Amino acid sequence: DLVLVEQRVEPAKKAAQIIYKKLVGCLQSQQGLDSERRMKKLPLMMLSVSMAESFKDFDGDSSIRKVLEMCCFMQNFLARTLADFEMKLEKEVLVPLNKLSEDDLPEILKNKKQFAKLTTDWNNARVRSQTSTGPQAKQDGLREDVEEAWKRLESIKDQYSADLYHFATKEDEYASYFIRLLDLQAEYHKASYEFLKKNITELKESHKPQMSSSEEKVFGEPLLSHLQSCGRKIAVPIEECVGMLLRTGLREEGLFRLAAAASVVKKLKSCLDSGTVDQNEFSYDPHAVAGALKCYLRELPEPLMTFELYNDWFKAAAEKETDEKLKQLRTVLQKLPTENYHNLRYLVQFLSHLSEQQAVNKMTPSNIAIVLGPNLMWPRCEGETPLLDMASASSLQVVTVIEPLIQYSKSLFPEGTGTLHKSWFTVNLNFQLISAARRSFIQHKAPNLAKGPPVNQAGAFPAAQTRVFPVPLPRSSEIKPPPSPKPENTQASLPMLPEEGPQKKPQGRRPKVPPPQPPQALNKQLSSPAQ
Repeated sequence: DLVLVEQRVEPAKKAAQIIYKKLVGCLQSQQGLDSERRMKKLPLMMLSVSMAESFKDFDGDSSIRKVLEMCCFMQNFLARTLADFEMKLEKEVLVPLNKLSEDDLPEILKNKKQFAKLTTDWNNARVRSQTSTGPQAKQDGLREDVEEAWKRLESIKDQYSADLYHFATKEDEYASYFIRLLDLQAEYHKASYEFLKKNITELKESHKPQMSSSEEKVFGEPLLSHLQSCGRKIAVPIEECVGMLLRTGLREEGLFRLAAAASVVKKLKSCLDSGTVDQNEFSYDPHAVAGALKCYLRELPEPLMTFELYNDWFKAAAEKETDEKLKQLRTVLQKLPTENYHNLRYLVQFLSHLSEQQAVNKMTPSNIAIVLGPNLMWPRCEGETPLLDMASASSLQVVTVIEPLIQYSKSLFPEGTGTLHKSWFTVNLNFQLISAARRSFIQHKAPNLAKGPPVNQAGAFPAAQTRVFPVPLPRSSEIKPPPSPKPENTQASLPMLPEEGPQKKPQGRRPKVPPPQPPQALNKQLSSPAQ
């Protein structure tokens, strides 16, 4: 039994030494100090002091001040709790471990070494006595040495045995030091948790009105709950962004492909969340509007085309015959929840309208499907990050689903298409007419815009008129400007106006409504009427 106990002494000393040093390293305060002095040196107490200094700059009604005051009090309590915990830890665990590793066990190991030395001395004395062949007196002296060595060996043997028995009886007590460490940690964390739970609940209750605004956000919310809360059929971000893109984005090259400024996209998302969107502010940055729309679709908890129908979409798109493919796509569309179907129809019809301008915006149905498809459908992959889900969905398979939806939107979504297309066409036509008129006006306008006499059917001016007047502004449908007359042939090509024609207006008389002035850039370019 003593041999087994002896084998445990050295490991016990090593464990006590190592754990004592590591445990001291976990302390956040200095050893040997009382609770108050410990608390002043703790990082939590310094944090509490900083909070107290910070909330002094706020007025009494500030919600930030009230929260900081409460946080200051809570950090102070946590610092005091930590200081008390470390005081108990030092007294009940660290001090006993240090005594065990530096005093008790080293004394046992010292007696062990002494016992081994005296055993060797006794064996050597006995060997010398047994092998001696000298005089009797010498042999008697050697026997006395053996007896003396034996007495010393018996003495240290009794002491060493007593130490081992004592260690064996105290081994359970030594093990209890580590159990006490866990108990103290549990008490400390329990007290801190209960205090934090109680006060955080009170803090949230007192500031519920200020925090309730986060419940009204749009991005990241399920589609159905958002539609029910706002009483709409089309999600606010989809409807607002499509409306702005119809105004200025249809002819924008690389729409949905080119990235916009992150700050503008973030601001637009915040406005959509709060329900205060000024379309005039964001319409002239269509790439930011497209980016916000992509963010909304990507941040939906479930994709607009749903997890459940993910494989059904690919099966339908895999059909080789166009008629059969469209038939299968209609079948899958009918399986969509009503709210998903309405929003997908609204969005796809817009994308189809966008692809009609592909000659200008370079966004074919295929290009649109590549950049927008991964935001409309992705698989449900448990245990993987959304980024990996998006990467797995951005494949050619997704393009095979989204592209025919855009190409054959009028066939796949026959109901309500006329109304939507009529509104889109009206907005787009007005914008195109204004743009065409502006471009035509700039191209054909001469520097002198004074109103001249009317022309006859041949387009000639009276012979008496010596000034060269600008060509009349063409209609918005006219694209190509008429060729400018050469200066040297202008006078020769002016036939006589019949006498019954309208009279020339007096020199210097101005029209009642002044015509628009040319841009400053054209003043330098059009230096003469001929130019």
